[in-house]
Amino acid sequence: MTDARTLTVRPGGPDDAAHVLRLLDSATAWLVARGRTGQWGTAPASTDPRRIAQADAWATSGGLWLAELGEHPVGALVVGTATAYVPAATEPEVFVNLLVTDRAYAGRSIGGRLLAHAADLARERGVGLLRVDCYAGDDGALVRWYERQGFTRTDPFTVDRPGREPWPGQVLTRRLD
Repeated sequence: MTDARTLTVRPGGPDDAAHVLRLLDSATAWLVARGRTGQWGTAPASTDPRRIAQADAWATSGGLWLAELGEHPVGALVVGTATAYVPAATEPEVFVNLLVTDRAYAGRSIGGRLLAHAADLARERGVGLLRVDCYAGDDGALVRWYERQGFTRTDPFTVDRPGREPWPGQVLTRRLD
């Protein structure tokens, strides 16, 4: 058993979709409590059939990684291919499809550790480009967080959502040695 104070990263699998949904629910509740509903809305992911299917797909994709303190999942990373609304890369890349952490453990660099793991995966694959897209609305705090992790803004974009406000996004890149 791993010490509960030691962060480890392990591959995810089909049984981990529930952990991803719990992390998304927790993060959504945290955002809602701060009036930041533009990123993921107000409803828990675990009640949305589309998000449940997405979590199941991520858990079986081979690209899911979980950060754990002891045996308690406190963060999730999914790497794969860029989503359709993101401008295509012009070279091989590792794309971060999801990064979510348990806000109860804020300040422990869980997100940074998961991004370092994504960079390690890219290097192992001989890829020199790590990309991510994120919510660019409200005050831009999420974009600035990625910049503090070594990413650079590249392509802004907007996702049109029928019957709802458009979703402002930002693609960020990080060159790897």
